Formats: sequence, structure tokens, C-alpha cells
Amino acid sequence: MNLRPVKKCTRCLRLAVLFLFFLIMTVPAGNTQTLRQLADRHGIFYGAAVGSAFWGADSLYKETLKRECNIIVAENVMKFGLIEPRQNQFNWTRADDLVSFALKNNMKIRGHNLVWHSQSEWASKVNGSRDELIAIMRNHILAVAGRYKGKIYEWDVVNEAIDDGNGFLRDTFWKQRIGDDYIDLAFRFAHEADPEALLFYNDYSGEDMGAKSDKIYKLVSGMKQRGIPIHGVGLQCHFTFGKFPKAEDIDKNIKRLAALGLNVSVTELDIRMQLPADSAKLDEQGREYQALMTVLLNNPACKSFLTWGITDKYSWIPQFFKGYGAGLPIDEKYQPKPGYAGLKTALQEKTQDRK
Repeated sequence: MNLRPVKKCTRCLRLAVLFLFFLIMTVPAGNTQTLRQLADRHGIFYGAAVGSAFWGADSLYKETLKRECNIIVAENVMKFGLIEPRQNQFNWTRADDLVSFALKNNMKIRGHNLVWHSQSEWASKVNGSRDELIAIMRNHILAVAGRYKGKIYEWDVVNEAIDDGNGFLRDTFWKQRIGDDYIDLAFRFAHEADPEALLFYNDYSGEDMGAKSDKIYKLVSGMKQRGIPIHGVGLQCHFTFGKFPKAEDIDKNIKRLAALGLNVSVTELDIRMQLPADSAKLDEQGREYQALMTVLLNNPACKSFLTWGITDKYSWIPQFFKGYGAGLPIDEKYQPKPGYAGLKTALQEKTQDRK
């Protein structure tokens, strides 16, 4: 008796089962519309920060990005010290990889970031004159923003320049050696390098109404008055479970920034919680995700909404906040959480409103 056809059928059956398993693992349960598809319907951009897992062997990572995101941002590889680790010596490889991936998959790209006091090691150690530091900044911005001219949708030009205490500007090495106008200069250089890119000031803890958001408002309104080419403010939105700001206060803050003629983007969202997570916490986190997406959808100035990572599996939170995690809408096994459902609900309800 010839058993070869039976073996061949068995092999085909195994392949079919494996393919079915892959589909189950990569398609969210329930409603099959992805966040990317829903965002496309609204003409907005939903996405995530892309970290080192992009270059690893985890195939689900890229598949999830392609399925859920129509915009991405580099978690680290475009920051000053990583893309220019030594003066005038640039490491383009990984940034180029991300840009190529985004363009191939019809995604927008946020550039993060051009000027920051952190992860700028060699520049912070230069004991030069004001003119020398300005030249270093200009050279870096023209090189990086110039290389990706026409490919970056939004640039975080200056990151986290506002003081957390009673002062106004953070006392960084840029401020010490150039002066308060280093921010204006950075935006002028970025506009020179790429006149079509939207240029953003990006910061944390300024999402709702309060002392820090007042300082951010003062900074950007002054820039607008001086004719500096600034187009938007990035609200990082690194929140802690149980301390989520009032949605109406976030809405008020967005509206006053929009009144200046500025766009507003949610740039680094996560909602960390003390582990272990449980169903009650995750359900409440889902409502918080939904509330923030609803605020964005109700404000025409908001076009971009990004989480800081695509899956809890590679989140930065456990490394920097001991005992905390579970901050993203997709869990460590790539399964959608209530946060994912909350985002979809907000997008679907707004779609119904517009019919």
C-alpha cells in the first residue's frame, strides 16, 4: 500500500493549522477593524514608538506595527547621541531602516528629537563659546532633518525644555552656553533644513491645565509672537493609573493651544500601573484610553495619537519604574486589552456621530 499521499495530506493539514494559528495571533478578537483602519476613516494618525525589537527575531512585532499603525516614531535611534555618537560622525543605519519601513508601508513618520539635554553626551561636554555651541546644534539639525527632508511628517525639534520646579526654562547645557534663545534657533534651523515638516515642541506633565502647561503655553505663544516657525505642541501623556487627568482639563489645554494656530499631538502615551494587573484595573485603564481618544477626536487641531511602544512585551516602563507595567493597549502576548477596545470604541462612536 502506498502511503505517500496520506503523508502529503498530513503535511498540508499541519501547514493549514499553523497558518490559522498565525491569523488568530495577529488579528484582534471581536471587531476585525484595526486601529489603523479606523484612524484612516477619521483622517488622523494612530501609531507607536518603535524600539530595538524592530531589529530582532520577533516577527509579530513588525506585523503588529503594519496592521495597527499609520504613523511611527523612533523610540531612541534618532536622538542626538545615538544618531551622532561623535561630532560629525553619524550613524544612519537604524534610522534609515525605520524610515524605509514606514514609507514602504504607507506610514507617516514623527522625528524624535533634534535638541534635548539628555542623550547628548559629547555635545554636553564641549566647553565652547556660544557661537561654537550654536554651530554644533545647527550642523546636527541640518544633517539629520536634511537627510530626511520630505519624509518626516512631524519633528520634535526641542524636547523637555521647561523646568519642573519654580523656574521657566530648564537649566540645560544648551541654555547655559547659548542662552534662552537656543529654542528659537533650533526651530529656525529645523525649518531651514526641511521647510515642509511640521515642527513641534514636546514635553511631559503639561497635558491638562496647571503650572507646567501654563509655562508651555507661555513658551509657544511667545514663539508665535516672535515669528518662530513652530507648528505644534506634543503632549507626551506618560500617565500613572489612578492619576489620570480630567478629560475636560486636557480639552481646555488643547483648545487654548489650538487658538494660537498650533496643532496638538499625543506623542508618548502609556498608562502604567502597579503590578500585578487585574481585570478591574485594566477595565479602568480602558476607559482612560477611550476618554483621551475622545478628546482628540473632538478637537480638529489634533491629528496624531501615539503610544510609547506597541506591546507591553517591550515597554520601557518596567525598567524605569520598578513594580510597574501593563501600560499599553496590547499585552505581552500581542493580545488586545481593554485599552485597545477603549480606543476602538471612541473611534467607532465618533464615526456614528458623523453619519
